Amino acid sequence: MKTGAELIAEERHRQVTVGGWTPEHDDKHCDGELSDVAAALAVHPDTTSEISIPVWGSKLDDKLRARCDDIRRLTIAGALIAAEIDRLQRAMQP
Repeated sequence: MKTGAELIAEERHRQVTVGGWTPEHDDKHCDGELSDVAAALAVHPDTTSEISIPVWGSKLDDKLRARCDDIRRLTIAGALIAAEIDRLQRAMQP
């Protein structure tokens, strides 16, 4: 069984290679959108039905949450947090 960290690393790799969510793309989201979406995904779906994430549209994509079990949903959230950490570190570089 893979660890949570391994699942998150694999998901982040998938986001970049399959989804095209490259560091250059992530750098355009400088108002906390990545961490907002990650936070909304990390909260149990029963409590997030009304969360509004501007970058995502009007509501957090109910289809995404509906088709994901808890582990998959948290894995995606973790990968988005990793992307935001990387973005913040890049922004701090001279």
